Amino acid sequence: MKFEKLSENKIRITLSIQDLAEKEIDFHVFMSNSIESQDILLDMLEQAKKETGFDPENYNLKIEALAMADTSFIFTITKEIPEEKTKLPKKKFSIKRKSLNPSSTQAVYSFFSFDDFCAFLYFLQESKLLNDITNIADNILLYEYKQKYYLLMNGIHSEIVNKLKFYAGITEFAKYVTNSKVYVSKLSECGNLIMAHNALEIGLKYFI
Repeated sequence: MKFEKLSENKIRITLSIQDLAEKEIDFHVFMSNSIESQDILLDMLEQAKKETGFDPENYNLKIEALAMADTSFIFTITKEIPEEKTKLPKKKFSIKRKSLNPSSTQAVYSFFSFDDFCAFLYFLQESKLLNDITNIADNILLYEYKQKYYLLMNGIHSEIVNKLKFYAGITEFAKYVTNSKVYVSKLSECGNLIMAHNALEIGLKYFI
């Protein structure tokens, strides 16, 4: 993790995919807009304060996030200083913390269309991630539900070498939904099962 002080009111934080792995941060949690992902950002800001002296306390913050092609993430964080005439009441930057679950073994991703799912399969084929990635989980199912397609991975294997690269790639084609067992049950009850057992292998065999 790299911290750069750009000015008194602006810093840049560069976070690599390796940093996520070393800190045991669940990639799904990190990419979602959740309390947990905000907690991770707070921890980063606390470390930035120690490294650079950047103190966000009592300031509104503008946060710009950029995902790079090498699977690193760049955050540019700016303290917003209002004009004296229109100065706003100070806002304390704080949030309730929750514990993370860094070892999630289940995940659901939503594809807007079947073509998007096929585009992801093509990406896997071209990116040379196929050596072990099609066996990333015990069950990889594809459901159709309300005109969208959902990839359910159940029993994710923690030892897969390219797992984090797989997660970084799939976010270009699909949206992480949840790892909730309740949502998974809803898919199995209300959705149409399109591909069973291993949707990645089936899709690569018949649609690419």
